[in-house]
Amino acid sequence: MDLTDTNTSITVICGLVMFIGICGVVVPVLPGLLLCWLSVLAWAIFADGTAWDRWPVFAVATTIALAGWLAKYAVPGKRLQDSGVPKRSIIFGGLLGLVGFFVVPIVGLVAGFVLGIYLAEQTRHGDARAAWASTKAALKAVGIAIMIELAAALIVAATWAVGLVMSG
Repeated sequence: MDLTDTNTSITVICGLVMFIGICGVVVPVLPGLLLCWLSVLAWAIFADGTAWDRWPVFAVATTIALAGWLAKYAVPGKRLQDSGVPKRSIIFGGLLGLVGFFVVPIVGLVAGFVLGIYLAEQTRHGDARAAWASTKAALKAVGIAIMIELAAALIVAATWAVGLVMSG
């Protein structure tokens, strides 16, 4: 592998960005699926070869990423509505998660989100058990959202890898 070759360098950089994107899904600090999609776009634009072997890969990756983004919000949102957690509590959790991200990097995002939902639900219900039940429902929804995004990112990466093998 000759890293002075432009095509090899682009492929390695795109692979590294894709790996960082997948890690960004698991540790919600970076926009993971977006990074994976952007790396496929960069590969499609800058890699050597003919367009017919790269742009269909990008089209498939785009379809997968769009489906992942839609499902990431639709599926957990439906579960939260079904469990009775109001949007106000989720917004409060998101705001406290944002504050937590800056106060305690990485873990503060999740901890702040959980604490925010718990406090909002504690205020709403006045009962710790009901607040904890709502918080658990929100945590399950967040876990589902992360799993959906991770699956989409891994499928985008696999699509790119197959396209890489087929075009090279």
